[in-house]
Amino acid sequence: MRSEDDLVPLSALQHLIFCERQCALIHIEQAWADNPLTVEGKLLHERADSAAPESRAGVRIARGLTLHSLRLGLSGKADVVEFRNAGDEMRGTSLPGVSGHWVPFPVEYKRGKPKRDDSDRVQLCAQALCLEEMLAVPVPAGALFYGRTRRRLDVHFDTGLRARTETACVRLHELLLSGRTPAAVREPKCSRCSLLDICKPDALTRSARDYLDEAMRAR
Repeated sequence: MRSEDDLVPLSALQHLIFCERQCALIHIEQAWADNPLTVEGKLLHERADSAAPESRAGVRIARGLTLHSLRLGLSGKADVVEFRNAGDEMRGTSLPGVSGHWVPFPVEYKRGKPKRDDSDRVQLCAQALCLEEMLAVPVPAGALFYGRTRRRLDVHFDTGLRARTETACVRLHELLLSGRTPAAVREPKCSRCSLLDICKPDALTRSARDYLDEAMRAR
């Protein structure tokens, strides 16, 4: 168990899986830069978080719910948590002023489309693990909503995904405690990163002469 002072942003898990150097630049060196993709994603999150709570038949919807886990050392916010009515079954949590038991179902909003890596699924699973610790109830599943496809992708929090999420949490804390930023490695995904101009992976993959020549031409 970690103290509240040791909690790190839940969103850092996605940065870690995408690129450990990106994660270190953001969370160790406090570097940040926006590009059209990050701005679009930020607006999508703000719309999801700021909408009013809803009640539908058998579902109560909470938005912008604050999450934390002392066991994993994480804190953050869920875009949406749907509390689904479990009736009188004792497998859900109680809600203030509402009868019955309710099963949490986290929903995370993403700008683009499903990714090839596990970063979105791990981030969502981490939200579920936070909810389980906070509410002391199982959270078996959630969903990712992608803005480009306008569709939900259901995610089951199976044993494998839970293990990958916990391993990522351990690695995240190791990286941040080390205080060291990994060296840059040029990869195709670098072109999508808003920190490209800060990271400068091309400076390490080309000769010093080529890099200096291009820098002088840009003046």
